[in-house]
Amino acid sequence: MPGIPIMPPQASTMAWRVDAVFFALSGLSLFFTLLVFTLVIYFAIKYRRKSENEVPEVIHGDNRLELAWTFIPLGLALAMFAWSGIEYINLNNPPANSMEIYVIGRQWMWKIIHPDGQEEINQLHVPLGRPVKLTMTSQDVIHDFFIPAFRVKADTVPGRYQTMWFEPTQVGEYHIFCAEYCGTQHSGMIGTIYVMEPSAYEQWLASGGRTQAQNAPQISPAQAGELQFATLGCAACHRPEGGGPAPSLVGVYNSDVKLEGGQTVKADDTYLRESILAPAAKIVAGYPNIMQSYQGRVSNEQLDQLLAYIKAQAPAAPSGSGR
Repeated sequence: MPGIPIMPPQASTMAWRVDAVFFALSGLSLFFTLLVFTLVIYFAIKYRRKSENEVPEVIHGDNRLELAWTFIPLGLALAMFAWSGIEYINLNNPPANSMEIYVIGRQWMWKIIHPDGQEEINQLHVPLGRPVKLTMTSQDVIHDFFIPAFRVKADTVPGRYQTMWFEPTQVGEYHIFCAEYCGTQHSGMIGTIYVMEPSAYEQWLASGGRTQAQNAPQISPAQAGELQFATLGCAACHRPEGGGPAPSLVGVYNSDVKLEGGQTVKADDTYLRESILAPAAKIVAGYPNIMQSYQGRVSNEQLDQLLAYIKAQAPAAPSGSGR
């Protein structure tokens, strides 16, 4: 009879590293638990009172023992802190060559948008051996995108973006769960990741994806964002060459933006989203506060498209560019 697996398969580059930290912490906890219980039982028997008239021997402390049980656990704790801290940093810093995919959580499904425009519901197709960065948000309540086989999970929060990455190492099908109670059908908010050979993935992309309608036009999120940018009239103020009433957005993504009052912020996903929905929150130095809010006028999907378009702009940003 085959044994019962106690862990999901290790199907990503980070899986074994996360497991190593987990088993090291579990092993140390088990070792010291057994050590303490063993010593308690041993000392309770060895130094028990043997008669009513027995006078216990005075035992003086041992500085070497005091130092040992102070600094050995301290050293182990600091080593585990450093090790887990390094892995935490690795988990939160996707490689520069990662393929970016957008994920929107809503009650009770996952909507996934690929770089070339394919859309999936509760399914995610990815190529083997390539880092994948997920840029995630929620349309309603807090959800949590959890892939046990990859040992990665992250909350999706309304009004902000969260990133998560993985690099699959095994072809196959793997579960997606929502790990945050999000309503009455929380347990049904599940999905499947399909890890494919790169050639098979390219064929899947070329076919338009399983969930795309046969005659639906296929455009990338950046192309859809460019259409949104023109339709909403953004180009009238945010001129690519600069010189307009608002700064150019060319090359602004991940750059440092100087604000009124001298503060500097990083133009990441969260800042750009806030700048679209609440433009008065952070005003770029040297520009008037004239931009209207698009809160309620654009959907989460349209926001993702606008961000994809801004990210796709050439990096040659003019000085002081921002929102």
